Amino acid sequence: MPTALITGATAGIGAAFARRLAADGFSLILVARDEKRLAGSAEALRLRYGVRVEALPADLAAEEGLTAVEARLREGVDLLVNNAGFGHPGAFLDVPVADELRMLKVHCEAVLRLTLAALPGMRKRDRGAVVNVASVAAFFTRGTYSASKAWVVNFSESVASELTGTRVRVMALCPGFVRTEFHDRASMDTSGIPGFLWLSADNVVDEAMRDLARGRRVSIPDIRYKAIVGVGRLIPRSLAGEVSRRLGRR
Repeated sequence: MPTALITGATAGIGAAFARRLAADGFSLILVARDEKRLAGSAEALRLRYGVRVEALPADLAAEEGLTAVEARLREGVDLLVNNAGFGHPGAFLDVPVADELRMLKVHCEAVLRLTLAALPGMRKRDRGAVVNVASVAAFFTRGTYSASKAWVVNFSESVASELTGTRVRVMALCPGFVRTEFHDRASMDTSGIPGFLWLSADNVVDEAMRDLARGRRVSIPDIRYKAIVGVGRLIPRSLAGEVSRRLGRR
């Protein structure tokens, strides 16, 4: 039975990955900060899907949490989903530097270190995959969130290139607006986002898994967002960034 480790696994895209992979017969290792909620999620998945589920409470913004997850990954997994992440409620100049550094720790350092912890075993076995959850925001200029997600995309593509010729895959997943707890947690006003732009987490994961099986290095779920990214590459970056800023936060 293959094993998958998912960070940020108790809500949103992480929880959707957990459901999908459990249904596919994976044993799961769920990582999140809220120990009580994590235990509840693990138990629900065990009861519903009959798979082995391990709960690993860890704060990826803290060295102790990162080290614990690295150690578990070195024991061997077949799939790593780096999904943990968050947004800031304010503009760059209004956010305390400590909060910005925490974002970089979770979005960049954790993704790098956990990927590096998982890949040697995968390469030795010549099988396995890493999915790094980025965002469509990676293709636009919109504060440190988009900057950190652009790093995730570039990093994932770079590592995937180094693994050419092996059966180990690395993919960046770049969803658009997804109905999760993400925006509420960041205290973002989403009333200005058109309804047709919202995606479901389950659909995002289904498309991600199809793209992973196809060997794609970047997955942009849904034709609407593929078009948005395509158009964004044709217009001036300053204009694309302004549209993104106005659309995502009022």
